[in-house]
Amino acid sequence: MGNLARSHSELGDSEKAKELEVVVLEKRTKLLGEDHPDTLMAMGNLAITHSELGDLEKAKELEVVVLEKRIKLLGEDHPATVLAMGNLARTHSKLRDFEKAKEVEVTVLEKRIKLLGEDHPQTLMPMRNLASTHSELRDFEKAKKLKVMGLKKWIALLGQDHPDTLIAMGDLATTHSKLGDFEKAKELEVAVLEKRTKLLGEDHPDTLLTMGNLATTHSELGDFEKAKELEVAVLEKRIKLLGEDHPQTLMAMGNLAITHSTLGDFEKAKELEVTVLEKRRQLWGDQHPDTVGAMQNLAIMYRVLDKLTEAEELEQLVKQIQMSL
Repeated sequence: MGNLARSHSELGDSEKAKELEVVVLEKRTKLLGEDHPDTLMAMGNLAITHSELGDLEKAKELEVVVLEKRIKLLGEDHPATVLAMGNLARTHSKLRDFEKAKEVEVTVLEKRIKLLGEDHPQTLMPMRNLASTHSELRDFEKAKKLKVMGLKKWIALLGQDHPDTLIAMGDLATTHSKLGDFEKAKELEVAVLEKRTKLLGEDHPDTLLTMGNLATTHSELGDFEKAKELEVAVLEKRIKLLGEDHPQTLMAMGNLAITHSTLGDFEKAKELEVTVLEKRRQLWGDQHPDTVGAMQNLAIMYRVLDKLTEAEELEQLVKQIQMSL
């Protein structure tokens, strides 16, 4: 029954998985007791499914119980206990409780280093997670230190072209950008883009993500023509792969509109922003934050183009929406 639940989860039917996992947990608790390893495994699986369904508080509640029992039964250093810590840290992050996530992740990393050494993949993953949490807490220097260390170890372990190495390289580029070191960010992003294009092809989502990041970095460096060139390519590929109405396509369209505006091509920027607003309205309605953002961007363009009536209409609508929320 537990295997069937996992199959449902892997097929995307998390509700069915939850239904089965609740039964499995109840039966194992009754037959084996609350502290049996199989019961705790069932509890952990149910927590994962709650997380997949967006019920993060319920997931956390179960993960706290699993962790407490694993510590009691196995001790803090047992691999199963450390795994439970990592799961709880991830849920804290999803709940945006980054201080609590950091506290748990520091412990996980210390124990993985002690148990497996600094160079083991299962050590490098929590190092990456902790670095991301430092970034969320805006401690970018600490994040950079961990990411530099992690990248060196991924290269030594797996080589420069491995997907995990490229993730580490891209993560470090993002941190350089946060710290204002856009030249260093560009250097890394160019390398990642070249490798992902070679390994995955031009149309792969990871390649397009990197292309978009590099475009943003070119903008930060004032090279708006290069940014536009990349953003046009990203938009064309997103339309081809995902269609005109996909959120990622609309994000790419909005980014290109901003670049056109920066280059002084306000008519082109307005044209794109009109499309973005129309499609976001169709997708999410007027009150969605992304729709409101599109209204604000288009209102700015209308003002730049001296279309004051249109600008004021949108600005008034934005005020009404914000007051109603």
